[in-house]
Amino acid sequence: MRWVFRLIGFVFVLIGVALIGVIFLPGDRIAQVAADQIRAQTGREVVLKGDSKASFYPVLGISTGALEIANADWSKAGPLIKADSLKVGVDPMALIGGEVKIIGLEAVNPEILLEKAADGRVNWQLGVEGVAPSGQPSGSSNALALSLDRALISGGVLRYVDHGTGQETRVNDIALDLRWPEYHGAASLEASARPEGAGALSVSGTIADLAALIEGEVTGVTLKASAKGGTVDFDGRAGLPAQAQGRVAADLSDTGAFLASLGVAGVELPQGLGRRAKAQADLTLTAEQRLSLRDLALTLDQNGFAGEVDVDLAAAVPNVTAKLSAGVLDLSGLGGSGGSGGASGWSKAPIDASALGAFNGQATLGLAGLRVAGLSFGETGLGITVDRSRAELALNRMAGYSGALSGTLAVNNRKGLSVGGNLKASGVEMQQLLDDLAGIDRFTGQADANVNFLGAGSSVHAIMNSLSGKGGIAMGRGTIKGIDLDSLMRKGLATGGTTVFDQLSASFTMDKGNLYNKDLVLKLPVISATGEGRVGLGAQDIDYLFTPKAASADSEGGVVIPVRIRGPWSGPKIWPDLEKAIDLNLQDEKKALKDKAETKLKEKLGVETQEGESLEDAVKKKLEDEAVKGIFNLLNK
Repeated sequence: MRWVFRLIGFVFVLIGVALIGVIFLPGDRIAQVAADQIRAQTGREVVLKGDSKASFYPVLGISTGALEIANADWSKAGPLIKADSLKVGVDPMALIGGEVKIIGLEAVNPEILLEKAADGRVNWQLGVEGVAPSGQPSGSSNALALSLDRALISGGVLRYVDHGTGQETRVNDIALDLRWPEYHGAASLEASARPEGAGALSVSGTIADLAALIEGEVTGVTLKASAKGGTVDFDGRAGLPAQAQGRVAADLSDTGAFLASLGVAGVELPQGLGRRAKAQADLTLTAEQRLSLRDLALTLDQNGFAGEVDVDLAAAVPNVTAKLSAGVLDLSGLGGSGGSGGASGWSKAPIDASALGAFNGQATLGLAGLRVAGLSFGETGLGITVDRSRAELALNRMAGYSGALSGTLAVNNRKGLSVGGNLKASGVEMQQLLDDLAGIDRFTGQADANVNFLGAGSSVHAIMNSLSGKGGIAMGRGTIKGIDLDSLMRKGLATGGTTVFDQLSASFTMDKGNLYNKDLVLKLPVISATGEGRVGLGAQDIDYLFTPKAASADSEGGVVIPVRIRGPWSGPKIWPDLEKAIDLNLQDEKKALKDKAETKLKEKLGVETQEGESLEDAVKKKLEDEAVKGIFNLLNK
C-alpha cells in the first residue's frame, strides 16, 4: 500500500541524512536523530529500544534494537508498526554524490496494525502537510532520490481491524525480497505470506518504475501469484491507490484450495461451477474500486463461458453486473448424490447456499442448452437477480422435451434455505420429462401444465418433504404403459399391456410434501374414469384410485371395476378394488338385502320403526323400555 512505501522512503532518506551529518556520533545518537526526523515528517512518535550501532566497514550503515512507530491518537490497540530490529547499509560513494543508495535493508519480525474506525477514519492516513509522496518536503528537488539494492523482511505480521463491522484479518509469516537498484528504475520482488487459518501465498514479479508507483503514478507491472491449487498472472499497468489495467489470467486446478490460501476457507463448489477453473480477461480497476472484465473467457470444469462482467467493489456488498453466453451448460452435479430421487430417496446432503450472500447483482445468460437436476433443456435465455441472499431466476425462454417452459424460480437463504417458483409448460412430452425428473417412464403424450410451489429445508430431502402449492395439467391423446386400465376397469383382468387414453386433465394442491388430487378425468376410447388420491413427492410413494363411470360400461354388461394404485414410485402395486366395485356395481342388490334383513329383525324383536327412525334406534329404545319395566317389577315385589 502507498503509505507503507512512504514510510520506507522516509526511513531511507532520514537514515542517509543522519549518516552524512553525524557520521562520527555514537550509534544511539545517530538512531535518535533519525527517529526525530521520522517523527517530524510523519507526525507519529518513534520509540527505539535497546542498543543502536553504527558500522563503517565493510558496510556503512546502522542497526537498531526494537523499533515502534505510534498509532493514530484515536486508536487503543498499540503501535502502528513495530519490529525487533532494523538494519540499513548504504553506499558511501553515492552519499558523497548526494544520493541515498541502500545496498541492504533488513527488518526482523515487523508487525503492522491497520485499523478502520467505526466512523471511517483509518490509522494509516498520516496527514502531515508539506511532505511530498517520496518523503521529501514539497517543492524540493529529487537530489536525495533513493535506491535499494536489496531489502529483506522476515517473520512479518499484518493485522487489519474494522471496528465498524468487528471484522479482523491477520496475515502471518510475511517475507519480502525486494531489489530496486535505481530510484526511477525497475524493481523486482518475491514475497510470501500465510493468511490466518489458510495456506501459503507467494507473489513474484517486476515493477517498471517503483518510485512512480510510490509517488501515486501509474507504471508497468507484471505479477504472478501462486498458492496451493493454482496461479494468477497479471501483465499491465497499476497505480496507488489500487488501480490497474491489463490482461489477467488464472489457472486453478483446485479452486477451493486456492481460495483457502487467500483466507476464504470452506468453499466447496459443485461440479460444473468451478472446482477447476481457467479464466482470461482484459481487466480494469479504477481508483473508485470499480472492476470490469472484458473479452472474458471462463472455463468452470466442463463448462465454458464468454462475455463481460462489472463489479462495484466499493459497495457494502459487491454488486455484480454480467452478460454471459455459453454452450451446453452442464450443472448435473448440483443435486449431489441421490439428488434426483430413486429407490434410495432424495439426497439428505446439506445444501450450502451461503454464496448467495457474497454479492448482489444482475446477470443475463444465453445458453445453447442446460442440464440440471437430471433434466435436459435446449436453447435457454435466463435472467438472474441476486439481492441480500435471495436469487430469482427468470426463464425468459427455455426449450425442452418437445415443448417450452417459462416462469420464475427463487432461492432464498435470508432466514434458512427455501425454494419456490411459478412455472408453466406447454406441449411438453411427459415420458421423457417424468423419466428424467422422477424415474417414471409409464406416461407418454404431450401436456400443458402449471405449478406454483414453495419448499424449505437444508437438503433436497427436506425441501421435497415440505412442498406446498397448487397446479394443474391437461393432456390430449397419450398412453400409460404397464397397465390396461380399460380391461382392468371393465373386466377385472390385470393383464399388463398399455392404456390408450384420449384426454387427461387434473388440478392438484400440495401440502407437507404430498400432492393431492380430487378431480382427475381420464377418457379412454370405450370407458372414462375419474381419479383421486395422494402422490408423496417427499416419500416417493402413491395411493390413488381410478373410478370408472358406470354408464360407459353398458357394452360389457354394466360391470365396472375401480383400480387402486399404491406403493413406492419404483414399484407400485396395481389391483382391482373389489370393495369399491361392489359399492359401485351392486348398490341396488345391497339395498334390497339390507331391507329384507331389517324386516326379519323387526318381526323377531317385535319392533316398529317410526318415520325417520332407524332400525338400530328403534331396537335400542325397545331394550331401554324393557329394562325399565324389569326394574319396576323388582321393586314391587
